[in-house]
Amino acid sequence: MATSNPAFRNAAFGAPGAVASTKVLSDNDLQALYNSPSAGSQETDRMTYEDTIGKTVLAFAILLAAAATAWVLTPVMPFLVILGAIGGLVLGLVNAFKKEPSPPLILAYAAFEGLFVGGISRFFEEMAGGVVVQAVIATLVVVGVTLALFSSGKIRASKKATKVFLIAMIGYAVFSLVNFGMMMFGAVDGAFGMRSGSIEIAGFEIKLGLVIGVLAVLMAAYSLVLDFDFIQRGVNNRAPRKYGWSGAFGIMVTVVWLYIELLRIFMIARE
Repeated sequence: MATSNPAFRNAAFGAPGAVASTKVLSDNDLQALYNSPSAGSQETDRMTYEDTIGKTVLAFAILLAAAATAWVLTPVMPFLVILGAIGGLVLGLVNAFKKEPSPPLILAYAAFEGLFVGGISRFFEEMAGGVVVQAVIATLVVVGVTLALFSSGKIRASKKATKVFLIAMIGYAVFSLVNFGMMMFGAVDGAFGMRSGSIEIAGFEIKLGLVIGVLAVLMAAYSLVLDFDFIQRGVNNRAPRKYGWSGAFGIMVTVVWLYIELLRIFMIARE
């Protein structure tokens, strides 16, 4: 029977006038096919967990290398912190609004963000010894627990929770901008502006920065859930391999945010 599907008009599907193949695979040929490795991300050009993990590790390796450099050089080159902050902000916005991921820009972001993280960590460590180790351990714990809960299906991203998250993020961003402006113009005292103020909860005086910091850590943890959910959906939907860079970028932004929030919490607690 003739078919109008052009995909079947070749010898392999027995089109008219074609010669059918009568070759039979031997047992050795079948065993070789069975033993051959499955196609990876390079062969299929599809997003995979392994490929995304590799991209994430590479991005963090560059970030840590830049952070180590800033840690050593910041005492004599303090401008590295400002350079990293400005470069990280600009490239972060560029990468966030690009329609398709750009590996060079994402890796450049990792380098600038590393300068900022390493420099600010060195400043805080000189002010309060041991605070960086505390923040690093706390960051690893939060990331590990969040990943374990997500992998086990205990927590998932939902439309309702994401709406609440976005509203909270807008409120937090506005507060941070107002607080920064008040600090710049000397309207508030304390190293962290309004965060250094205190509130009374159940008869106990607690610094405002600790309460806000805990809420920020919870938001960062949910942001990690969104990052993991993005990667999971990308793999399940067989998204193009390049979007593994988007997953790596999202995780890197969230982990840096989480670390900075925890670092600030430990600093405020020592004031």
